[in-house]
Amino acid sequence: MTQTQRSILITGTSTGIGRDAARTLHRRGWTVVATARNEHDIANLQADGLNAVLLDYARSETIKPALNATLSYTNGRLDALFNNGAYGQTGALEDIAIEHLRAQFEANLFGWHELTRQIIPIMRAQRAGRIIQCSSVLGFVAAPYRGPYTASKFALEGYTDTLRIELARFGIKVISIQPGPITSQFRANGLAVFRRTVDAENSAYADDYRHQLKRLTSREKAQFELGPQAVTKALVSALETSNPRPVYRITIPTRLMALVRRVLPTRMLHAMLATGTRR
Repeated sequence: MTQTQRSILITGTSTGIGRDAARTLHRRGWTVVATARNEHDIANLQADGLNAVLLDYARSETIKPALNATLSYTNGRLDALFNNGAYGQTGALEDIAIEHLRAQFEANLFGWHELTRQIIPIMRAQRAGRIIQCSSVLGFVAAPYRGPYTASKFALEGYTDTLRIELARFGIKVISIQPGPITSQFRANGLAVFRRTVDAENSAYADDYRHQLKRLTSREKAQFELGPQAVTKALVSALETSNPRPVYRITIPTRLMALVRRVLPTRMLHAMLATGTRR
């Protein structure tokens, strides 16, 4: 890596947002270290010309070796971290066993924390760095049957705000990206988790689940769905603008829900969200 090259560690790069971000930043001259959870995806990333290492947020033992490998690629410096890898657990909260809720938080929050706190001392020593969190519209608006994922993202938003305040004096900027519907494997992965973890047929919510399954199995794009390039565009701004915004909201639904949340009474907002899930 030359002195002029900036470096970034991106998690969850096997598909979707992470993959597009890694490829784009590599083309823009960044030293990119991309992570994935299995060796097959690592090989694919390396075939794309990317530095790739194994990291699974839910497996604590993979985090420190992944960071050590990253620093070997970047000569000990790290300019940015893009926490992105996550999955969505679908199901009414009543139907979610505690071990599945824990698994959601391990992958969507606790693993992020473990990696982030190991990187902070590196950035503090540099007196510079950017930590970008891939959150969600569901980080500030709840959705029925997405409770575990929503709870993990609400927690992430609080975590990110706190981190931003704590690290500002060290020259480290902390940014939240809040996408709405983005084309990816997210729905397919969520469907697999749902079928593995929820007894839908014997649930009090069986009728609603049938509607949810139509959404998860549909090949049609969601309304106002954008490609992962929309998130990458915000990421590039968050990384390369001298004074990035604290929050980037991506897609019309995200911006609309931010407005609706401010102006609608809570009862009306929740009634609207409940009605929408049964369509």
